[in-house]
Amino acid sequence: MIENLYQLFQVCSCVTTDSRNCPKDSMFIALKGANFNGNAFASKALEAGCKYVVIDEAAYLPAGDPRYVLVDDCLRTLQQLANFHRRQLGKTEANPHGIPVIGITGTNGKTTTKELTAAVLSKKYNVLYTQGNLNNSIGVPLTVLRLKPEHDIAIVEMGASHPGDIQELVGVCEPNIGLITNVGRAHLQGFGSFEGVKRTKGELYDFIKATDGELIVNADSDDLMQMVQERGITRLTFYGERSPLARVKGQVVDHTAMLHFQWTENNFQSSIVNSQLIGTYNLPNMLAAITIGLKFGVAVSDINAALENYEPHNNRSQLTKTERNTLIVDAYNANPTSMQAALDNFHNIEADNKMLILGEMRELGEDSLNEHRKIVKLIHDYGFQDVVLVGEEFIKTGTSFPCYPDVNALTEVIKSNPPQSKTILIKGSNGTKLFTLPELL
Repeated sequence: MIENLYQLFQVCSCVTTDSRNCPKDSMFIALKGANFNGNAFASKALEAGCKYVVIDEAAYLPAGDPRYVLVDDCLRTLQQLANFHRRQLGKTEANPHGIPVIGITGTNGKTTTKELTAAVLSKKYNVLYTQGNLNNSIGVPLTVLRLKPEHDIAIVEMGASHPGDIQELVGVCEPNIGLITNVGRAHLQGFGSFEGVKRTKGELYDFIKATDGELIVNADSDDLMQMVQERGITRLTFYGERSPLARVKGQVVDHTAMLHFQWTENNFQSSIVNSQLIGTYNLPNMLAAITIGLKFGVAVSDINAALENYEPHNNRSQLTKTERNTLIVDAYNANPTSMQAALDNFHNIEADNKMLILGEMRELGEDSLNEHRKIVKLIHDYGFQDVVLVGEEFIKTGTSFPCYPDVNALTEVIKSNPPQSKTILIKGSNGTKLFTLPELL
């Protein structure tokens, strides 16, 4: 069945799952969600320009129309089609695995690491990489289906919030090279525990071992090193700031908001890299991209240029100077691990009149109150005075810091009494919508 569908795919311009976005001669695959049924939009997709539509409910199948393909499960079919495509593309006798695929996951930093790695490799290769954060059961197969014979390398980001998620995604993209940025306390409501996080992220390591692939590992991480050793994986390249095992090492050269660093490989030392990212916590992400760039033969000058020219976006590690304040905006997401890293960095940077605006951390389940109490304690330990907290989870801690139930309540306060001449860290889970604040500050 997949072989037949693949023949149809090959005469289509691309695959879409959105009936509002149907490029000419594309293939529409009708997915379902909590509030929609793609099958109901199949006919509209054809009218909008699709060549074929794939549905999984016979009630929407008109008699005698060859443009409709009926399958058992559209999501599963999307994943199978992507995996079949990945296995076909670029295979030669010299390269039996086809186009190299780099699989990246981790609790924090996976999107930034993916973007940095793509920037570095693009200096030498035609690189396909995950757009935005399309890193789930739908986004990964859609990324793989964008692969063309002219691509040299693919970088696939994989997210997870439940056990088995990574196993499902590596089964689609079949990476040759694996990288876990780190493992931390996030999505605990779905994983159940930190050990659940490690097991799920470790599904990438399991696949790499089973297929004799290679791992790129942060040797400074005790958790990652333990996960590697438990599996007996031997095809390894290490990076880090401190570990003697690291092939690529790096060191921060100052403590301004922006990340400036040098890196070494064996006896070679680079010039200072003046990145446009904030936070020392981004150094491991930089080192991972350097390590992969060196592995694929990218010139040192090109690696450094790529890292210096990379501009963060989507409220990830962005430094913004307004007429009134300097903003460090890291409001795309937050969990206990990334929140601590952001506070550590903010404490260490040299800046005047520091202010915190922190939003609650979501999806922590029964650990939520305790984790928010830890963050409040850390704020006290670091001596931050000018602090504003947003969200019911922070309110429950009973902290003496000003707390607002949501960003709308805080917005009214800022409008009536806007901060002036502050250096402000803005961080919280995306659902708290702190990304709406910079325009007011």
